[in-house]
Amino acid sequence: MFKRSLLATVSLAFAVALAAAPNTPPSQPSLSAAEIADKNVAARGGLQAWRAVQTMSMAGKLGAGGNQRSTLRVPSPVPGKEISRNTLPTRPTQEVQLPFVMDLKRTRKTRLELQFHGQTAIQVYDGTNGWKLRPYLNRRVVEPFTEEETKIASLQQDLDGPLVDYAAKGTKIELAGTEKVEDRDTYKLKLTMKSGQAIHIWIDAQTFLETKIEGQPRRLDGIYHPVEVYYRDYRPVSGLHVPFMLETKVLPVAQTVKGMRQTDVPVEKIVVEKVEVNPKLDESLFTKPQISAAANEPALPKTK
Repeated sequence: MFKRSLLATVSLAFAVALAAAPNTPPSQPSLSAAEIADKNVAARGGLQAWRAVQTMSMAGKLGAGGNQRSTLRVPSPVPGKEISRNTLPTRPTQEVQLPFVMDLKRTRKTRLELQFHGQTAIQVYDGTNGWKLRPYLNRRVVEPFTEEETKIASLQQDLDGPLVDYAAKGTKIELAGTEKVEDRDTYKLKLTMKSGQAIHIWIDAQTFLETKIEGQPRRLDGIYHPVEVYYRDYRPVSGLHVPFMLETKVLPVAQTVKGMRQTDVPVEKIVVEKVEVNPKLDESLFTKPQISAAANEPALPKTK
């Protein structure tokens, strides 16, 4: 539910083909894909409640570090959203917790601020164009998104996730079977977006909340690895149910090339500490960041 982006970090995809998770022999589910989607939306707070959400703001800490991490991807607390962040210049062995604030506004507008070594990194996407400021790389100018970053951002879901009003969004859904995820029964749904992008989402068979979702494949050592994002610690916020912990796992791939090194990537965690629904967010938050010439620091508009 986060942007990706950072941060690409907006990380959070986000018309790269997404790798499917290994299939297990499906049982015969009694519910259709549409019924499962309806139950998921109801479990998350209900269709009307999500339609009423125009903005969302969240704050917390994301784990950064580990010598083998080449990138970090930040998923959004709204299922289906995800933010990717550029590589940090140093990778300590022990993970450090970096404070972040992310603001979301319809349609697909995102602003992510990350505190690192006393500096503020910013990534902004206005629904069409994106910009980034990366002082931790000694780049103190606002840069436009690359073509690839813009493409990724344009494929991100809105703040309510992919299953809310999926038909109106041009998304087709089908039931791909049932699977165990961490010893819990889940329904595996395949979603084909209007763009042609396909992803899978696993819905808990008891709570009907998302258990995990496919993330954007991660390129490591020249090889794309499948990515899974797990949603945990759901809590009520203004009548909605939002996960307050997200874990991103980069999966290994078959070693088809002799001598190819298999990169081991630690689990990446995001802990959300605060979520606010429908805060007043000035439109200037989602425009190109302005840098103060005197202080060479970003001018941060008020969010409330």
